[in-house]
Amino acid sequence: MGSSELSKTVLEALFNNAKFKIVCVVTNTDKAVGRGGKIQFSPVKQFAITNNIPVLQYNSVSNEGEQDLKNLAPDVLVTASFSHYLKDNILNLATYGVINVHPSLLPKYRGTSPIVWAIAKGEKVTGVTIMKTVKKMDAGNILAQKQLEINKDETAGELTNRLAILGGNLLVETLINLEKGTITEIPQNESEASYYPKLSKEMGKLNFNLSATEIQNLCNAFNPWPVCYVENANTNEIIKVYKAKPFLENIENSSIFNLGQVVLANAKKGLIVKCNNGFVSLEVIQTSGGKMMPAKNYLNGKKIELGTQF
Repeated sequence: MGSSELSKTVLEALFNNAKFKIVCVVTNTDKAVGRGGKIQFSPVKQFAITNNIPVLQYNSVSNEGEQDLKNLAPDVLVTASFSHYLKDNILNLATYGVINVHPSLLPKYRGTSPIVWAIAKGEKVTGVTIMKTVKKMDAGNILAQKQLEINKDETAGELTNRLAILGGNLLVETLINLEKGTITEIPQNESEASYYPKLSKEMGKLNFNLSATEIQNLCNAFNPWPVCYVENANTNEIIKVYKAKPFLENIENSSIFNLGQVVLANAKKGLIVKCNNGFVSLEVIQTSGGKMMPAKNYLNGKKIELGTQF
């Protein structure tokens, strides 16, 4: 059960192991995207069709899918990046219950966007947890767990790909051990649990009361979505910011600028903005209707005035 690219990678790991028979996949209903309203299948559905795996789709699997799943008599249900709330009728349906692949070191970073928030909060290490699904969000017993170092300046998109591969491999290992009866379930320590909110586009607006490192982490975390951005107070233009980093050089007369003002803007130094503990370089940007590019390239042909308030 899943829909995203991460889900697809986990599914692929199961599919490539001859020990497992995937009787079906359950994924979200198809959605119309873009101006033309073209129907787009989830990555999981696309993979299933290509590999002749039956597909079931529901708005709510608990309310609509119980009998279909019972008819398949599954040994285990696996979820990965699956947004549906599962009730007892689904949780108790299979012999081994529901097993979830969660891309964090639970009980830290429960919720819908653990990869994003781990980067945003400056974590150096994250990982994958294979857990038994219960009704409380991400609170079930831990079956297996593996750490993964977060690379320097790694984006959420890049880290997601690595965690998906790790999660798929760890899931295969866990299911084999589960059948052997060699798994010891470990209850989570509720006192160490942390939750972070669901992402929205509005969260991407940069706040220059933060430090340069905090802004750098946010830009990495919100890449590829929802993407950080600034708004030019003079023109109301939105500029997306995909990458940022601290700017460590001294800037003359910087005391005359306020937080969020442009203190340097040229093709040699880039686009430099005053922030809480100094200056931050907005490294990779995209203006309205333009292409994503290094700020230095943009400033080679365009101008942003000193003192512009973001």
